[in-house]
Amino acid sequence: MTVKFAVALFAILVVLILIVRLLESRFAFFPALGETVTPREFGVDYTPLSIATRDGERLRGWALIHPAPRAQVVYFHGNGGNLSAWAPILAVIARHGYSVLAVDYRGYGVSSGRPSERGLYRDVDAVLEQFWSATPRRPVMYWGRSLGTVMAAYAATVRTPDGLILESGFSDARSLVRTSPLLAFLALFSSYRFPGAEFLRHVDAPVLVMHGDHDQVIPIAEGRKLFDSAVGQKQFVTIRGGDHNDLTPSDPDAYWHAIDQFVADISKQSS
Repeated sequence: MTVKFAVALFAILVVLILIVRLLESRFAFFPALGETVTPREFGVDYTPLSIATRDGERLRGWALIHPAPRAQVVYFHGNGGNLSAWAPILAVIARHGYSVLAVDYRGYGVSSGRPSERGLYRDVDAVLEQFWSATPRRPVMYWGRSLGTVMAAYAATVRTPDGLILESGFSDARSLVRTSPLLAFLALFSSYRFPGAEFLRHVDAPVLVMHGDHDQVIPIAEGRKLFDSAVGQKQFVTIRGGDHNDLTPSDPDAYWHAIDQFVADISKQSS
């Protein structure tokens, strides 16, 4: 009976692992297909890009060029929507004096393929290769929001930027789901890790971490964990009244002052 029970338990675990591995992408990614809105609807011109990954996918990108930018921003968006959904945010960043390169991950918008954790890292590799091949004007900022904070932190381990802006982020996937017993149990069998904090421990660049204190999706404590993992010059800014999916900050003056000052300080250090 003991042997039979052990065999049955092992079989159940194998089936559970297979099910979780088959479904894990549906829990992690919420892509929207197509491209319906562009920065032009918000008064900002852009250049469409097509970026090839080394495993054969084609990524849709937008380049929003400012004539005299405070910095060059490589922007990594969250796990929902597509570039069209993020167009309002990208346009605001550009209007505020930054040049922006933003790309839809595989399976998002009109980018080919299906999203996976490993696939997104390959997307980041391709974006960086194209971005740095153009010899961008300094300073260079990697800016990630939500899941994009993991991509930005990973990007900084591949090619160090002048600064890193991480907004509404988390330390790693398992830490994020610990508040849900079911998700925490399923995470034991998932291959996805999204180890943003671990990436940051290998980054030697100034880091600005921003998080809303009313974030209902990713608690501000997760943002603090991410901040604590940074090993170099760093700053934490609390967005008062900020929720996770706010398209505009609750206190825009404080929000942009923190970003502009962070970039200005880096510009002084590198000049």
